[in-house]
Amino acid sequence: MERILAPMDVSPVKIRVPEGCNLILGQAHFIKTVEDIYEAVVSSVPGIKFGVAFCESSGPCLVRVEGNDEELSSMAASMALEIGAGHCFLMLLKQAYPINVLNALKNVPEVCTIFCATANPVEVLVAETGLGRAVIGVVDGSKPKGIEDEEQRKERRHFLRRIGYKK
Repeated sequence: MERILAPMDVSPVKIRVPEGCNLILGQAHFIKTVEDIYEAVVSSVPGIKFGVAFCESSGPCLVRVEGNDEELSSMAASMALEIGAGHCFLMLLKQAYPINVLNALKNVPEVCTIFCATANPVEVLVAETGLGRAVIGVVDGSKPKGIEDEEQRKERRHFLRRIGYKK
């Protein structure tokens, strides 16, 4: 193994999640990733609208795109190209939440990692070397402003039961 000491730039790529959408950012491998993700997602949630883009990291190095909503597919492709990190995928979805598709995504054999699933603004931390680019992490929303008190705990629990995520 050769150890390479070379300069590396780390920079944030700002991603604004469109109104009414959620974003899932992950890492996968292989050209058929977008097709397998497409199949997993459409079979998970009836009526979901989404677009997914995958940054191929060998051969023609294209952004591969699938989805059932042209606008979301186009936006996902543009965002993935801006990130430009090999083997990353970015999904935009609406009429569903990430929690509805995460288990299906995790069961796609090509999916290696999920970096985030959110509706918050995201900064993708990208490292660039002479070989290419890599996602090294994400900044997902704002930092905490404090610790919940008993009233806020009750509000959280009530909210989760009201929207059907807890009984």
